[in-house]
Amino acid sequence: MNKLLVTALLSAGLVSAAPLVIAQTTAPQGDAQQARPGPRAGHMHRHAQVRPTERVEARLAYIRTALKITDAQQPQWEAFANVLRKHAQQTEQFMQARHTERAQAPGAQRPALTAIDRLEQRQKMMTLASQRLDEVIAAARPLYASLSPEQQKTADEMIAKRSRGGFGHGGHRGMHRGA
Repeated sequence: MNKLLVTALLSAGLVSAAPLVIAQTTAPQGDAQQARPGPRAGHMHRHAQVRPTERVEARLAYIRTALKITDAQQPQWEAFANVLRKHAQQTEQFMQARHTERAQAPGAQRPALTAIDRLEQRQKMMTLASQRLDEVIAAARPLYASLSPEQQKTADEMIAKRSRGGFGHGGHRGMHRGA
């Protein structure tokens, strides 16, 4: 059971951090993106139009319904949901700032990043992801403890599917690609 809890919390934390990591590594949506043939170009374009705050609300509604959160569990649920909402809002702000930065310094005007610069960026993203995961764990622990055994089983199954790339993504997307 302890291993399942750690897996569930890890997955929830990665879900909340994934949009930030994706925002950090996603190429700008310019002519090159639109010119790329195949279904992925359209998929990426559609995905980019959904704001992180909208995605998290849809995800929270799904989880809340699947878990059948009761009135008695509402305070723990709200604490958990608010952490994920906060992370989505931070991600949205980060993405907007990056979009503004790129609009002000298009293409050739941006300095090329060195290998060390890229490693330092990755380290910052991983540190932020770890901090966010700590917050998610702190909020998820009391929520999970308040769940009935049946609800815990549902939560465990949902997290297991998610970590295998489930939830309608064709099973080909692992946690490294985000939510």
